[in-house]
Amino acid sequence: MAVGWFYLSVLALCSLGSICILSTIYWMRYWHGGFAWDGSILMFNWHPVLMVTSMVVLYSAASLVYRLPQSWVGPRLPWKSGHAAMHLLAFLLTVLGLHAVFEFHNHTKIPHLYSLHSWLGITTVFLFACQWFLGFSVFLLPWASMWLRSLLKPIHVFFGASILSLAIASVVSGINEKLFFSLKNGTKSYSNLPSEAVFANCAGMLVVVFGLLVLYILLASSWKRPEPGMQAEREPTRTRGWVGTPEVMLEEARGLAEPLLQKRS
Repeated sequence: MAVGWFYLSVLALCSLGSICILSTIYWMRYWHGGFAWDGSILMFNWHPVLMVTSMVVLYSAASLVYRLPQSWVGPRLPWKSGHAAMHLLAFLLTVLGLHAVFEFHNHTKIPHLYSLHSWLGITTVFLFACQWFLGFSVFLLPWASMWLRSLLKPIHVFFGASILSLAIASVVSGINEKLFFSLKNGTKSYSNLPSEAVFANCAGMLVVVFGLLVLYILLASSWKRPEPGMQAEREPTRTRGWVGTPEVMLEEARGLAEPLLQKRS
């Protein structure tokens, strides 16, 4: 039942994430003229699209890699590598999104980093960079001891969820800021809720719902990868009534024994 709810939640997440990205693209194309890479306002339009794609949707997908039931058995290295690679891709897209807004500010002589949105955003990106470097150097490279990894794992998990929360706050504040600026000199003010304001507000609420669902999956204990001591307890209930080939059973046995051997060594 837990696995069924997990895949149902993943399906909902995929749908919500796609809607969040497409809504942001539509907002920038329909109300703000589309996209370019020339320092103009059209270059700025890449900023919200890239930040929603990278810091919210792709970051969340990378964070949920270890919640897949397939990652509970077998060696961890492929899942660690996928986790790190997806986060690296998210970070590279984030850098592109930051470049778009900084280049636009340079081109139009607008000061940098003066608003609460910009402070939240740059703090989130800085923490993301530190988090990725820590994860790569401690959890992916083989030099770190099991004691050090056990010590840093709760910190890594805490900051992973915190960065996602900060990213959602940055996106929501950015949507609000963009609406204030774009509707300030328009025929209708923000307070009158023109069609652009309604659409962008709904897009922001979708981002919030998406983030809350991701955080729920990350915090649900029944969907976490079991620790080595609990794996043997949960494995029989997960595979009861199923008989695999000897090769599959041997591979799963190796996956169960690997963490214990690493800890003993």
